[in-house]
Amino acid sequence: MALSQRAQDLGATVEQFVRDVVIPYEKDTRRDHHGAPMDELVFEMRDKARAAGVLSPHILPDGGHMTQLETAFILQKSGLSPLGPLACNTMAPDEGNMYLLGHVGSPEIKERFLKPLVEGRARSAFLMTEPALEGGAGSDPSMMQTTCKPDGNHWVINGKKAFITGAEGASVGIVMAKADEGACMFLVDLPDPAITITHVPNTIDSSMPGSHATLEINNLRVPADQMLGQAGEGFKYAQIRLSPARLSHCMRWHGCCERANEIATDYANRRMAFGKLLIDHEGVGFMLAENMIDLQQAKLMIEWCAGVLDTGVLGTVESSITKVAVSEALMRIADRCVQVMGGMGVTELTIVEQVFREVRAFRIYDGPTEVHKWSLAKKIRRDWKAQHAH
Repeated sequence: MALSQRAQDLGATVEQFVRDVVIPYEKDTRRDHHGAPMDELVFEMRDKARAAGVLSPHILPDGGHMTQLETAFILQKSGLSPLGPLACNTMAPDEGNMYLLGHVGSPEIKERFLKPLVEGRARSAFLMTEPALEGGAGSDPSMMQTTCKPDGNHWVINGKKAFITGAEGASVGIVMAKADEGACMFLVDLPDPAITITHVPNTIDSSMPGSHATLEINNLRVPADQMLGQAGEGFKYAQIRLSPARLSHCMRWHGCCERANEIATDYANRRMAFGKLLIDHEGVGFMLAENMIDLQQAKLMIEWCAGVLDTGVLGTVESSITKVAVSEALMRIADRCVQVMGGMGVTELTIVEQVFREVRAFRIYDGPTEVHKWSLAKKIRRDWKAQHAH
């Protein structure tokens, strides 16, 4: 699959911006108690991205999106720093939310909720996951307990949400709840007095502003025209967001692992031990060779899945396969980078330690590896039964 010249040119510009402007911010101390970048830092970087012409680079001037193949190249470049996707406005959950609203939002919703996101002036949150130990929805969205009931020309929402990335400080919320007709999806302004943040846990990752909050929703009133589509269509719209969002996670973290591998490679070519450079010790050299192989295989998987999505299909199976393969490969890469660098690899002196933490979380986010394998196994079973039905 040939990559367009516009994507090649824009990707090169994004890479230069991340390397020259964003990477120096990695030492910036404007972080919250959890280590996540504060909004002051995020919006300062976005001002520079806007000036450099690399803010929301995958979204076209007319509001449309570049192809998934083009997006893959650009988001990989933005991911060369954990701060890169924040600076360039290609970070989750905003990137997935912009994709969804760009595809299914009414003109009024696009103007009110999407435009501030695309312009990098606001952050958003996707309120679907619920507290696990209370039986709420997680990998199984059918377990959703948050309810919505019509009341005149409004809907009233009640429930609890958990692990809501970026909720603290977000201006736009996409809330999922269930009605008699099925799942529904609503756009809301944040903060709202009916939505209370009850807990912000410390998590293994620290790249996302607002962290991953627990929320309570008490009689949240939402105008009916702020529902996406019709009552009962919530899961259909979630599917539109799902596969591209899984894939864009792969894109961004591929870029981060590429950078971690650069750092580990540089270290191995400078550090002497037992009379020779680390790179000349087979145990170290082979780890870096395996990284090279895993990075290339992951890149090809991303491009394959992007090509499938660009045909217009949902690509649920392909994105599951890719999410598993890439997240597991990136985990191996990040782990080897830490190992190659020894004591240096577990310190904050480079981003290698953070990349290891982030990628470990990625094996869970957007569906744990095991859930995807279970889903794929069910498909294998269905396909077998269909073939042997006669």
